[in-house]
Amino acid sequence: MSVVVAVDGSDTALEAATKGLELLGRPDDTVIVTVIGASDPMIVTGTGMAAGTMSADEFDRLESARRTEGETVLADAAQALGMPEAETRLVQGDPARALCEVAEQLPARAIVIGSRGRGGVARALLGSVSDHVVRNAPCPVVITS
Repeated sequence: MSVVVAVDGSDTALEAATKGLELLGRPDDTVIVTVIGASDPMIVTGTGMAAGTMSADEFDRLESARRTEGETVLADAAQALGMPEAETRLVQGDPARALCEVAEQLPARAIVIGSRGRGGVARALLGSVSDHVVRNAPCPVVITS
């Protein structure tokens, strides 16, 4: 069973990943995951009342750039964590749901994720990826900051 390590390209996420992996004894079966947001096809097709704001070619270039950026985040994280051979996964969608789905599909024995440390009011109003993952993950979750 694998350990899922969530990264987003930030130094904070890398620090959290490092701390979480140290707590777990730096497992060999690590899958580093980053999530890119789902695309909105209405950018091209429009809404029915308004035309699209981007051509299909422009949209494809934007999507390619987003995937490339995600792959770079994964490669940089694997290097920074000293795990260049680790499996990496780029997934698309809502980050909280996507991380839980990856953990279920593997199946994972744990998820390592950082917390941005929002206060109670902000978390209540805006939600939190780490909060959602803790409540919905199919395995234990290690949250570090």
